[in-house]
Amino acid sequence: LGQRLGAAPSAHRASRAIRRDFEQREPYNYLQVAFFQLKKLDQAVSAAHTFFVANPQHLQMREDIEKYRRMSGVKSDNFRDLEATPHWEAYEAGVQHYNADEYVQAVARLEESLTEALSALEECRALCEGPQEDQDEEEEDMQPGLYEAIAAHYIQVLKCRQQCVLEIATKPGRISATEDFIPSHLDLLQFAYDQAGNQALAAECAASYLLFYPMDDPMLEKMKEYRKELGEDTAITARENIQHYVQRSLMEKKLIYYAVEHLGGTFNDPDLWTPDELIPESLKEKHREDQEKQKQETLDVKEREKRGPLPFEGIAVTMDSRQMNGTQRVVFDRVLTESECKDLLRLTKAAGEAGDGYRARRSPHTPHERFEGLTVLKAMQLAQNGDVDWRDAKLLLQASEKSRKIIESYFTPGKKLHFSFTHLVCRTAVDEEQEGRMDLSHPVHADNCLLDPEGQECWREPPAYVYRDYSGILYLNDDFQGGGLFFTEMDTVTVTAEVRPKCGRLVAFSSGKENPHGVWAVSRGRRCAIALWYTHSLEHAEQERVKAEELMEQRALEQDRPDGEERQRAGHSGRSSSGPPVPSRGARPTSQSHRPGSDRTQHPKMRRARDEF
Repeated sequence: LGQRLGAAPSAHRASRAIRRDFEQREPYNYLQVAFFQLKKLDQAVSAAHTFFVANPQHLQMREDIEKYRRMSGVKSDNFRDLEATPHWEAYEAGVQHYNADEYVQAVARLEESLTEALSALEECRALCEGPQEDQDEEEEDMQPGLYEAIAAHYIQVLKCRQQCVLEIATKPGRISATEDFIPSHLDLLQFAYDQAGNQALAAECAASYLLFYPMDDPMLEKMKEYRKELGEDTAITARENIQHYVQRSLMEKKLIYYAVEHLGGTFNDPDLWTPDELIPESLKEKHREDQEKQKQETLDVKEREKRGPLPFEGIAVTMDSRQMNGTQRVVFDRVLTESECKDLLRLTKAAGEAGDGYRARRSPHTPHERFEGLTVLKAMQLAQNGDVDWRDAKLLLQASEKSRKIIESYFTPGKKLHFSFTHLVCRTAVDEEQEGRMDLSHPVHADNCLLDPEGQECWREPPAYVYRDYSGILYLNDDFQGGGLFFTEMDTVTVTAEVRPKCGRLVAFSSGKENPHGVWAVSRGRRCAIALWYTHSLEHAEQERVKAEELMEQRALEQDRPDGEERQRAGHSGRSSSGPPVPSRGARPTSQSHRPGSDRTQHPKMRRARDEF
């Protein structure tokens, strides 16, 4: 290799960006287009499927996959994962057999998975050797001399080896690793062997599992049963390769914790089974402080959620954060009456005829739905022109203000919430566009940061509306199919809670990375709601609302005049008194109309998932 590359092989090392693209299978995004152009349809389908497995949130590729399924000449076996890892294929097959009570088949595939996983682990560990390209400043500070440099390098190798278990336990397309991946194999195998009638191997797996969790009561009870069945004189020992795995891992952890304690740095232990006594007392104290701080923050949130009565009678808390499997989420019912919902739905008809859409785009998130929107200022201007009833426009202001008071009293009592943006919106299913539909009405996102599911981060920077603190949706109807709100984990795939729309239901939540959410496709009918965003920052308060309230006050003064004829003229006086409409602050800049692949009549094109926000 050195002869071929010359004196500086490091010049040929792949960059971090290139490695990340390969980890995300980005080359297959290009390959599927290239194969399609070459009319190699089976290879195009395989490349597309391989990319999609690792990027299930990529909506454009999802549509492309559906197009391929409808093409003549495409077979089901063309949809194969070209980079499927042997241990994951075997593991998923084994779990399927296990769940179907097919224990003999489950044992065979789970044993295969465990063998392949341990082999993949060794390969990963071997790749930890060599120079580290991405050292942070803290680690660089640890290298003032030769001995320190040697120590820092070896510690880095040990940390890398420890993290390998997370790499093999992470399924393609997922952010989070499967917890206790190796121990879970032994747990499943123990039960499967027992059900298949092989108590000797079941006992061996139980003994191996106890190396990870020696005080696990259910497994200890099973060991007693196996000893009784097999005879007290029968030796039951853990598997030799598992003994080696545990002993080596514990020795590495001991070295790493010693280094962290005496040389500084941090270590994110990938295992749940690490014995507590292995962690140095000084680090335990810090760990306890972090846990206590996190616990206090959780208690603070719960305390805020319990604090004080709601400012209006008759409103019910239907679901709280605990029931919705998250933090700072809540659902209120009976915020509006059926009559009020009908009045606001009447106002939505004006949105369909004169509304603003979404920055003049009728389908901002999906071509399968028509989007109609009406701001509070536009509603007031329509009322001023006599196009809608003043009472309906006033009700929009009142309903949104009522929602603000409810959310403020529940989440931030004593701390003022200002409107950031208010939008009366309707999403209508386009009937002729529903067949084979695979996308969402609104892709998963967070309201004040740019969600990065691959990096499991949410970047609080423009073009995100970083000043938004809380969000709300006040539903007006339920006579449609689909259109429910759902929350996910940071991976944008794992759904943690769902909310079904209905008249007068208000869902509220904090706007940050703790609450990624999206909207299921509206497959039939018309879904209408008032979308609400709030901020603690007065400088980012909604200016359109200020102007809308001024128009309402002006209307109230005109109604107090004795001359009814003059009042009537004022109510139809046109737009001159209100001035030009204020540009909407709620629309996010997008380059979708300029992205490649926007022409749906052509062959599938590449589109990066991050463009879909």
